[in-house]
Amino acid sequence: MIRITFVSADGHGRHEVEAETGLRLLEVAQNDGQPLEGTCEGQMACSTCHVIVDPEHFARLPRAAEEEEDILDLALGAVRTSRLACQILLTPELDGLVVRMPGGHRDMQGR
Repeated sequence: MIRITFVSADGHGRHEVEAETGLRLLEVAQNDGQPLEGTCEGQMACSTCHVIVDPEHFARLPRAAEEEEDILDLALGAVRTSRLACQILLTPELDGLVVRMPGGHRDMQGR
């Protein structure tokens, strides 16, 4: 099992969950009720699953593909450690991962 801590956009709320190796971070976040839309269902066609990875954990992630970086350019509040949750595959190396929800997002479904 992989431990993940989700931090609210304001930084005050923290929620730790455990997830199975091999799942995508987006799926785990949505199952935990985190505010990630994932409109394109992991096809890298939107930025609604944008998360901010704790700088301490960012180096453990595989490098983002150029396509992911292009989508992150569209994400509100993107920073150097931003990633798309749909592109983060949980591996044992990511145990203890800490991610923060961004302060704003684009609601692609118009809600």
